[in-house]
Amino acid sequence: MGQTVFEPWNDPNVKPLIQFRNVTKRFGDFVAIDNQSFDIYAQEFFALLGPSGCGKTTMMRMLAGFEAPTEGTILLAGQDIAPIPPNKRAVNMMFQSYALFPHLSVWENIAFGLKRERKPKDQIAERVAQMLKLTRLEKFAKRKPHQISGGQRQRVALARSLARAPKLLLLDEPMGALDAKLRQDTQFELMDIQEKTGTTFVIVTHDQEEAMTVASRVAVMDHGRIIQADTPARIYEIPNSVYVADFIGEVTIIDGRATRSGDGYDIAYAEGQPPLRAQTDKTFQNGQACHLAIRPEKVAITAERPEGVVNAVQGKILDIAYLGNLSTYHVELPNGQVIKSQIVNTRRLSRRNFTWEDTVWLSWTETAGVLLEG
Repeated sequence: MGQTVFEPWNDPNVKPLIQFRNVTKRFGDFVAIDNQSFDIYAQEFFALLGPSGCGKTTMMRMLAGFEAPTEGTILLAGQDIAPIPPNKRAVNMMFQSYALFPHLSVWENIAFGLKRERKPKDQIAERVAQMLKLTRLEKFAKRKPHQISGGQRQRVALARSLARAPKLLLLDEPMGALDAKLRQDTQFELMDIQEKTGTTFVIVTHDQEEAMTVASRVAVMDHGRIIQADTPARIYEIPNSVYVADFIGEVTIIDGRATRSGDGYDIAYAEGQPPLRAQTDKTFQNGQACHLAIRPEKVAITAERPEGVVNAVQGKILDIAYLGNLSTYHVELPNGQVIKSQIVNTRRLSRRNFTWEDTVWLSWTETAGVLLEG
């Protein structure tokens, strides 16, 4: 038996856990969230991704109950959450600062919310023990927050947030304070814990790699709107706009005009240069402005012109970004357009074929690029 794919958003019979219906949030004249409707499903790891000031934190604060929508409705399990105060919602929020009590031990920090709910002592002890095990903190139960590392403090905050078994856990830039290596380890830990508990996680982040790593779906935001909400693979491979293509990963965007030709389009992009070719399901009018978005790993770099390839352009190496396992070549065409090509470094540095100022050919297939509307 293969594992069933987790895609509740593709099943019309599954009811979403969270429904935003025409939600607008204004602060004075400023529109922070602009008439947004979208769904989040139970057991999803949903990421709100975007630059500072795009509205992602406002979305989260409305879910937590710290802000109310100016217009529209937010439903949690079919119930309008606006009248329910934050402490009565089946929602918990983990802050970037972790907000741990410095004078309480790890055990007491995790037990804090349960004690406030006046749970029986044996139930509290049992739940704290479960949380310590889940976050691998058993050995640190008696320590105070300042006696453990940043990564461990983050796990305490997570254990405390999950102790009350919320339906929904909100994570606000939860890895902002961790260094790169620890961030990576923690991302996988978070995914593991989310899967084990089956809690719905919504994470706010401006780190595209983080969102792409942890989330079942990513909502890319700009100016209070979700531009595209989709699986990481689809956001990367089939962006719906130049904004999304440009926001996620490295990309080359070539501006041109599309003309229908056979089963695809010819793209005129530079005076005196043969057109580029692209295949797409979208329909363009002849002469319509378009953008061709190409990921650098889909662009081959060679010394000679490759045979039998339509999309082959010649240019000069302007820059080389060496990333250890990868090298990205920035190649300038005669018209000033720069195209990136990325290759895996299987050879030692001294054996590389190309260097600065070399003239090279770049090529890619007709299906490698995504044709987007102008």
